[in-house]
This record gives sequence, C-alpha cells and structure tokens, in this order.
Amino acid sequence: MNVFAVVKENVTARQVAMQYGIKINRSGLACCPFHKDKTPSMKIDKRYYCFGCGDTGDAIDFVAKYFGLAPKEAAMKIASDFGLNYDATNRAPPKKMAPKKTPEQILDEEQKQCFCVLSDYYHLLRKWKTEYALKSMDEEWHPCFVEALQNISKVEYQLDTLLEKDIPDRASVVSDIGKGVKSIAGRIEEYRRSQGDAGEHRKGRSQENSR
Repeated sequence: MNVFAVVKENVTARQVAMQYGIKINRSGLACCPFHKDKTPSMKIDKRYYCFGCGDTGDAIDFVAKYFGLAPKEAAMKIASDFGLNYDATNRAPPKKMAPKKTPEQILDEEQKQCFCVLSDYYHLLRKWKTEYALKSMDEEWHPCFVEALQNISKVEYQLDTLLEKDIPDRASVVSDIGKGVKSIAGRIEEYRRSQGDAGEHRKGRSQENSR
C-alpha cells in the first residue's frame, strides 16, 4: 500500500495530536491549535473537528496544517514517526520541523516571562526600601526609596496572582500585567547599567588616588 493508505488505516487524528503534544481531555476535546482557543473546542477521535473555527480532517490533514507540510510530506512524517512501512519509490525523508506552538504554550511563556521580570523588580524594590530608608526626619527622600514604597505592594500582588493555579480569565490577566512588564524590564536594565557605570567611576577614582 502507498503511504496515504497505510497511514489512514493505522493512525487516527487523536493519535497524531497526542504524539505532537496536544492535550486532550476525557471528553475527547482539546484547545484548537489552529486559532486562539481559550477553552477546548476541538473534538478529536478518528478525525478532528473544531467547533470554534470549523477546521476538520483526518490525521494527515492535522499534521499537514500543524507543521505546514504538503499532504504527502505529512503522511510520510506520520509513517516515519509511527514506524509504519509502505511501498514507495525514491522515498525522501520527511522534513523535520519544529511543532507550531499552541496558544496555550504561548500564554504559558508570556506568564513565565512576566513572573521573572516582576520577581527581579520585587527583590530590587525590597533592596531599595532597606538601602535608602530614611536615617533621620530631615533627610531628603531618595527616588529609589519612593519608588519602592509606591510599587512594592502592587508587584507583590501581581506575583501572587501569577502563582495561582487557576487564574480566572488567565489570558486577560497575563495581558494586563504584561503591559507594564516591558517598562519594568527597562527600569531594571537602566538601574543595573547606572550601577555598572558608578562602579567603573569609583574604580577609576581609586586608581588615581593610589598613584
């Protein structure tokens, strides 16, 4: 049998979806990898059908769209990955392509990035709150001390939110938090750069004094 017949006879859409990392619940539903699916709307069994975007097909159709392959390349990839033998002449090895990230995977990465940046900023704020604390009532407030007082509680709340296992409307929450993360990352970099410049300046002064 040719590759199409062998694959269709031996492999279902559900099997290829699971093989390439798609999570399927007990009801046979999964988040559709072909559109921004917040809740599982793709039914996957022998074939697949998405109630959200209407995409449908068999195992070959799924792999072709998931990896951006032509139907024959998709069928050959399935045969290779599942160890299926088929009759062919001048058979070329299937292209190895990285699986397309699902919306859920992209959201996970965005959430982790937000947490890492906020965690760095939180530790910096705590450092500033201690390092630049007022020594007397007459002392002028250092800008970093003011920044720590203004933001530490908010950042702590955002970190706690991101650590929750089941965040209601997670995509919206991560998006809202993420809007400020880019500027926070810039603020951290600005501070670290200023500290590096200050360190070089102190080193230069020390060398001059030792001459």
